[in-house]
Amino acid sequence: MPKVPVFISFDYDHDEDLKNLLVGQSRNLDSPFEISDWSVKLASPNWEADARRRIRRATVVAVICGHHTDTATGVSKEIRIAREESTSYFLLGGRRAGTNKKPSAALTTDKMYEWTWPNLKKLVAGSR
Repeated sequence: MPKVPVFISFDYDHDEDLKNLLVGQSRNLDSPFEISDWSVKLASPNWEADARRRIRRATVVAVICGHHTDTATGVSKEIRIAREESTSYFLLGGRRAGTNKKPSAALTTDKMYEWTWPNLKKLVAGSR
């Protein structure tokens, strides 16, 4: 079965380590997904268009939520783009200690899921 292409949205200033962990999980032999792309670090005049192209290539956007994600404007913009492009997304709690915060663009109905291998497989599978 082909792997689901996933775009990773995360707070570059605080959670790049979490992005690296998710990329590592995508390399597991039994992984149902592959990382197609991730957030754009450098703000440029056309970063939104670049992010939109990257999100369009993905089947689902995995939004990694850490302690400061509520202030990460790029993550919120990527969620808005995903909605505009009708690309599904899910929120993944990144930190085991402390409070993981939803991006400001998240809907009140958006649930934040515990980052476990079984949850991740279900969330990705639900995007098909």
